[in-house]
Amino acid sequence: MVRPKIITFICIIGYLSVVFTFPQVFSPQIKKLGVLMPAIYGILVAANFIACVGLWYFKQWGVQLYLVSVFAKTLFYLLVDQLGFGFYSNIVLSVIFMIILLRFFPKMDPNL
Repeated sequence: MVRPKIITFICIIGYLSVVFTFPQVFSPQIKKLGVLMPAIYGILVAANFIACVGLWYFKQWGVQLYLVSVFAKTLFYLLVDQLGFGFYSNIVLSVIFMIILLRFFPKMDPNL
């Protein structure tokens, strides 16, 4: 099946998000949180990137990984008490993307 344009838009936004959030893995704010926090945050950013690859290929595992990575990143921000405008805008955008992705989920390829 051909990938819908809205999924392409979500993938492009996701790729741009990864490009802008990856340098934060090495930021002093993340390093101050603890020894393992940069590694955990890096894994979350990598999971977001891999989920976008799955969405690009219109695979169901891309949606599933996107949902898990959004919830894990939300939990990470809640645990480290990083609640600002960026957090809330990211939550709103992620919920909108999840609704769209779940609408197309049955049409996606279930195979790897």
